[in-house]
Amino acid sequence: MEGLKPMVEDFHKRIRWKDFRGAARHIVPESREPFLRARAEQQDDRDLSITDFEILEIALAPDGMRALVTTRLGWMRLPSPSEQTETISSEFVFRDGEWLLERMEGGPFAGELP
Repeated sequence: MEGLKPMVEDFHKRIRWKDFRGAARHIVPESREPFLRARAEQQDDRDLSITDFEILEIALAPDGMRALVTTRLGWMRLPSPSEQTETISSEFVFRDGEWLLERMEGGPFAGELP
């Protein structure tokens, strides 16, 4: 678990600063290109702003190979002028010696990471 929290923080910092290619390195390989394609199609480098994030909880599965991370995320996507604050659930899997984001529910990427 010691490598999980820094990776989760790095993922969130990268999306906050619009480093989507860097963030994609923390996603399971089969979802990286669809994630990056969606960022380009939605023009997120211009229109998406992650205003804040706070990791609320990290729960490790009994087998130690999966973790559920709960994060509070503030964000807005133009043309909407309203900031949204949402509690996001993310599932990480330990694969090939590293933690990778496999699934995310809620937030600006809802529906993109199954």
